[in-house]
Amino acid sequence: MPDDINGLPDDLVLPFQIESSGARGRILRIGPAITNVLEKHDYPEPVSTLLGEAMVLTAMLGAALKFDGKFILQTSGNGPVSFLVAHYYAPGMIRGYASYDADALADIVKLNGAAQGHHARLLGEGHLAMTIDQGPDLDRYQGVVPLEGNTLSEAADLYFQQSEQLPTFIRIAVARQYEAGRNNEGGSWSWRAGGLLLQKLTDEGGARTKQQGGEPDEAWNRAQMLVQTVEDHELLDPQLPSERLLYRLFHEEQVRVFDPSAIEARCQCSRDGVKSMLASFTREEISDMAKNGRVEVKCEFCNSRYDFEADEILADNACGHN
Repeated sequence: MPDDINGLPDDLVLPFQIESSGARGRILRIGPAITNVLEKHDYPEPVSTLLGEAMVLTAMLGAALKFDGKFILQTSGNGPVSFLVAHYYAPGMIRGYASYDADALADIVKLNGAAQGHHARLLGEGHLAMTIDQGPDLDRYQGVVPLEGNTLSEAADLYFQQSEQLPTFIRIAVARQYEAGRNNEGGSWSWRAGGLLLQKLTDEGGARTKQQGGEPDEAWNRAQMLVQTVEDHELLDPQLPSERLLYRLFHEEQVRVFDPSAIEARCQCSRDGVKSMLASFTREEISDMAKNGRVEVKCEFCNSRYDFEADEILADNACGHN
């Protein structure tokens, strides 16, 4: 296998298939794109780590879309991180943000150290929703499961067990890393993340869970055992290309890789879009929003701020209602 893909070792999703076991998966390695999102928010490290995991999971699942739609992952719970959302726009744009209670988070950190590995405490009791938005002319598809398990991966695995009845393995790693500059000077902190998803393919008519004769599918069991050996540091290592990692895990299997897709951090907000959104508000609501004659709107995803004259919005709304 080659050491990289078209000279792009980072910020990509690489689909693959294990021919011998009837399994298909995706491996994601991401650096600059996730750093772009997380550094704009400057969240406490446990919150950034959790949002990073949500974006990795969203990108791995969203990359399966065969149309220009949107995949949305969202959590809502009673923990310190009360709301978490990540969007994937085909073909490859991601964004996300989190809402959290700083005091409650500080209490969790005080009791449990850095709070990493304690995602159940950070999120609390609630729900995980995954939505496929196929565009304005088609219906949305949404699956909702309880926030169970210690990680988002475990909650997502519950979704595939209950809603899709699809055997699935998910491993995600996110970490903040320090990179030294030349001659060990001028270093900087950045984020890295990686994810590996493996799912059992289905035959026409149902899942391939047994071989002929009713015996357990030994090939799938072997693939599961192999993929479970992947370590976090392997998913995070920028010097370990995705193809090399797949070969390390499945070198005795028949592994075939497909064309990769790039991932980039990009928000969908715009001044025109915000202005159109404001057109849906009444005169009284616009007046309540205005401060010193101006209306300011902040995008929660990218922290961009849009400033408008209140009179301009009111005039446009009046024209639109005529």
